[in-house]
Amino acid sequence: MTYSMTGFARKELAAAWGTLAIEIKSVNHRYLENYFRLPDTFRPAEIPLRELIRRRLKRGKVECQVRFVPSAQHKDQLVVNQDLVRSLTHAVSEVSAIAINSALIDPLAILQYPGVLEEQALDTDLIESELMKLADAALTDLLAHRQREGQEMAAAIEERLAGISDVVADVRELMPLIIDRQRKQLQEKIADLQVELDPQRVEQEIILLAQKADVAEELDRLDTHVQEARHVLKQKGAIGRRLDFLMQEFNREANTLSSKSIVTETTKRAVDLKVFIEQMREQVQNIE
Repeated sequence: MTYSMTGFARKELAAAWGTLAIEIKSVNHRYLENYFRLPDTFRPAEIPLRELIRRRLKRGKVECQVRFVPSAQHKDQLVVNQDLVRSLTHAVSEVSAIAINSALIDPLAILQYPGVLEEQALDTDLIESELMKLADAALTDLLAHRQREGQEMAAAIEERLAGISDVVADVRELMPLIIDRQRKQLQEKIADLQVELDPQRVEQEIILLAQKADVAEELDRLDTHVQEARHVLKQKGAIGRRLDFLMQEFNREANTLSSKSIVTETTKRAVDLKVFIEQMREQVQNIE
């Protein structure tokens, strides 16, 4: 199965404690590289998030952003530390029993004492657990996105592979005709010179010319690379690097075919090959 390295997913959860949202986007990269943008409250969640992404993805530059908005209840509600108030009241009573003309206890003064008023605490363990569920669901959507795009890329590559096979077949068909044409042209030149040459020597020159122009091995290797590319496209897991290596092999054979060209027909087809290979290479750069 072919997967792209480009994708985006977003998941959101609204609960009594607030609204939690996660966005994950990825682009092509040689390796798996993660970036996180988390609220300070959720910094401890970076390690399990990183591990989760590592299990689900193989390659790509992945950016994960978490947003959290606490509910109004948790924003505004203050909780009185009753134990601390009891301790303060007891202390004030003791002071009042000792001091003369001590003032009555001022509740507002008690409230201003550090630690008496606290914001209602969030259950961070619960919220982090929900965050991991959201992240897993977002990664599932991201993979579905990458799979859809990967299938389109595989279809585009298959189309170019078919084009390469057509070029190889054309060159195979042309080669005997090209050699025969070169033979006739050489014989015509000799006839124009009106000189007598050893027929055996002429035949040797034609054989040397044919050997120089022989691209049978290159054509065979191109066919093999086409078959291997199709095989790799059907494999599971990360296949991008293997395909990238095959693109280099394709290009090597196309260059050799071009260097051995002795007529415009094969030169043109070598150029066609390079166009197909470059188009495939551009697709492969974004395959996981």
